[in-house]
Amino acid sequence: MARPARSTTRVPVIRLRDGRVRRTRDVLSLEEPLEMRVRPHGADAGVSIAVTMRTPGHDFELVAGFLLTEGVLASRLDLAEMTYCRSGEGPQEYNIVEARLRPGIEVDLERLTRNVFTSSSCGVCGKASIEALEIEGCAPFPLEGTVRLDADRLASLPERLREHQRDFERTGGLHAAALADGSGTPDAVHEDVGRHNAVDKVLGAALLAGRLPAGDRVLVVSGRASFEIIQKAVAAGVPAVVAVGAPSSLAVDTARRFNVTLAGFTRDGGFNLYTGEERVTLPLREDA
Repeated sequence: MARPARSTTRVPVIRLRDGRVRRTRDVLSLEEPLEMRVRPHGADAGVSIAVTMRTPGHDFELVAGFLLTEGVLASRLDLAEMTYCRSGEGPQEYNIVEARLRPGIEVDLERLTRNVFTSSSCGVCGKASIEALEIEGCAPFPLEGTVRLDADRLASLPERLREHQRDFERTGGLHAAALADGSGTPDAVHEDVGRHNAVDKVLGAALLAGRLPAGDRVLVVSGRASFEIIQKAVAAGVPAVVAVGAPSSLAVDTARRFNVTLAGFTRDGGFNLYTGEERVTLPLREDA
């Protein structure tokens, strides 16, 4: 049984406003390490594959989403169990999660640990990263049968996301992500100090609920759109990404290559649409 997770903490602070000093307490986003382990069926122990800094809460969804986007899990049926680990006969370690795989699910743990380390480095090769997506079986999204977005509803998605960011309202220090339908209604919203973690939590929740691939959904993120965000959307079968911030050049290249609709600088009333305009109903009038 998982413990109730705390996502915030209170600390003493000296607040200076208009020349006046006040000693009070502030609410901060909690940040702790999470070690992820994978145990193939029949193995005596799990193998540590990654450590990430995260906001505690929805840890199983975070690990499931991470394993999905790293190509370990294809569906929830691949997963036998997820558990917090114990140190011998001691208490559970709530910062260590082990994913136990079902019989017949094979994974190259050496490749996984190597790729996780490499993809976090600054020197990752963009071309090799895009090709790695195709190696994992990802293909460009079709236009037919995927989500359609009205321009006004697309522009309103960040505000719809913000309405559900409860911890952000208290701390101002969390990223958020959501899967939403074409009407702009979010299925669920998750927050985390890491924007990639927030996305993994959302996609992991959809995986565990049996809702992937999600061709009728759009991924909404509160920050910028990097290559990794697009990669995660492609791996999860989500054909549209809407970001509050700017996309990177590699994010745009990847979205174009896999026919992902990508909008950035999204605000109420406007956005920049970089790829996949066929899925968006735009106003008829265009300025020269």
